Amino acid sequence: MGELLLDLRDLRTQYRTDGGVVRAVDGVSLSICAGETVGLVGESACGKSAMALSILGLIEPGEGCVAGGEVRWRGTDLRRLGPRGMRRIRGREIAMIFQDPFASLNPVFTVGAQIGEAVRLHRGAGRRRAREIALEALARVGIPDPGARLEEYPHRLSGGMQQRVMIAMALACSPRMLIADEPTTALDVTVQAQILDLLSEVQKSTGMALLLITHDLGVVSEMADRVAVMYAGRIVEEGPAAALLSSPRHPYTRALLDSIPRLGARRRRLKVIGGNVPDPLDFPPGCRFHPRCGMAERICRERDPALRAVGEGRRSACHFAERMGGRGGHSP
Repeated sequence: MGELLLDLRDLRTQYRTDGGVVRAVDGVSLSICAGETVGLVGESACGKSAMALSILGLIEPGEGCVAGGEVRWRGTDLRRLGPRGMRRIRGREIAMIFQDPFASLNPVFTVGAQIGEAVRLHRGAGRRRAREIALEALARVGIPDPGARLEEYPHRLSGGMQQRVMIAMALACSPRMLIADEPTTALDVTVQAQILDLLSEVQKSTGMALLLITHDLGVVSEMADRVAVMYAGRIVEEGPAAALLSSPRHPYTRALLDSIPRLGARRRRLKVIGGNVPDPLDFPPGCRFHPRCGMAERICRERDPALRAVGEGRRSACHFAERMGGRGGHSP
């Protein structure tokens, strides 16, 4: 494993609403090393994107805040840096691509102007050199006729092209880590595969770390070295991708895997996770998954399970993680 880059320690992020305080990220600890791909999976509104925004210091002050914990980047707690210090990290050392590229790109500036601005800001390049780097970045992500695309406005590009532009912008500053938040959600299946292949190729050639945020376990099985599963603001299971997907140690992970269609399964009714995601303003006592869990017992309703080691490189927040050890899973 390479150098330890990101080390989250008991990260807590809260949002203020009319109904009260939402604990979007509630005590998350996670590490990522150079060259490693970590898949972060879970249902919508489980806290995945809030965690990414917290890492980069992008939580809007009027809406919420990072209420506790540490965000350590190469040994330095980013929470202790001021706005100027964060600007030196954001984009230059840690870059992010969002799930909706059209909403992230400025419609009144050309593609070249937007990539060039990022390069000038983070790499101190002059205007001519910034344009050269932007051209190289577009070519690198497989955009045909990159010279012409530099002069295009975002609305003139397809969804797949827009996402490639976002990736080019992120990679133009040679970041040590890339956070990809649902990078293929709005794209058709063929383009999805192209974008994922592109991310994989770039990572292998540069050695950067990749935090891949998704709800698609199929993508995780293809891309990730390790997987962290989030539920109701917390990581409930973490481990090497192959081991976690083949032998989950948390009922929620098991339920996610069981809800995926399997090739060759004739007339098999898909399983669903019963019940609803808990209200973030009023989490249930004990394990937050127990109202939806078929394994729940009295201890699950009364005691909140800690995320603990359950084998080499594996952690689970389930009282009965060892009991699940013999239950086989499947790779999506």
